[in-house]
Amino acid sequence: MQIGTPMMGVGIIILAFGVLFFLQGNSIVGPHSSFMYSNPKWIVNGELISSVGVGIIGLGIGISLRRPRS
Repeated sequence: MQIGTPMMGVGIIILAFGVLFFLQGNSIVGPHSSFMYSNPKWIVNGELISSVGVGIIGLGIGISLRRPRS
């Protein structure tokens, strides 16, 4: 079973959410009434979530490129 491709998809989704949280923390996107808007804590959280997403994407790529042993 090929698990690398779905793992990369999950990583892309996590990365997108991390970027969104980072931008909301920096007051770039989002409604002004959001608890994340202009909140420095969500700048850091967004960076960490994005880093996890990039790691999962890298792991998925590594799994996809691995050749099966015979």
